Amino acid sequence: MEDIETMKMKKRVVVLLSGGIDSTTCLALAIKAYGAEQVLALTTFYGQKHKKELEAARAVSRYYGVAQHEADLTQAFVYSNCSLLAQSSEAIKHESYASQLAELGGSGTVATYVPFRNGLFLAFAASIAVSVGAEVVYYGAHADDAAGRAYPDCTPEFEEAMGRAIYEGSGHTCRLEAPLLNLNKAGVVKTGLELKAPYELTWSCYEGGERPCGTCGTCRDRAQAFKANGVVDPALK
Repeated sequence: MEDIETMKMKKRVVVLLSGGIDSTTCLALAIKAYGAEQVLALTTFYGQKHKKELEAARAVSRYYGVAQHEADLTQAFVYSNCSLLAQSSEAIKHESYASQLAELGGSGTVATYVPFRNGLFLAFAASIAVSVGAEVVYYGAHADDAAGRAYPDCTPEFEEAMGRAIYEGSGHTCRLEAPLLNLNKAGVVKTGLELKAPYELTWSCYEGGERPCGTCGTCRDRAQAFKANGVVDPALK
């Protein structure tokens, strides 16, 4: 993590970087557009059951040589019983998102939705962006997460509303971009492969084992995306 003096240096773009495929692809796109020296990666610990994503985000940031800042926003979710959180009494479901949505009648938030997480992260990122002079915030919402409103803070409607809020709240100095919004997971992976994103360094699994479990919703989604692109997930080699 960068020291405070480095953080004070002006940057043109802030990227929410969780350490997974989507945010790593966003980071690759931001670097292509602005250059690594103009990018600040923002990584957040929010009380999840493991820190594998944080470790992955650090590794990806080092790979690209970008400045990175880590924040702890755990207190925002102390009242949530989302299964991803350390204090939760709920077990993580080991089934596909499609199955989970079917159980909800085709629409509704899945058990791994952390309440308004992206809203909080984006508001935090906007504050950081204004402070470092950044003109844009990137985040990695994509069409599969928006489907059936499984993750309502990944929908086009949410992105449009948050984009307006950030633009107005920053005094028209900063905007929001979700460059993957109209892509499914396979499309995200295709984009990242074309950019040679270091997917071997990423972590998506909701469990914190030595290797991905392969059966939670995000593991299944990831496996299908790589299969659709005709390649083996480099993190599993």
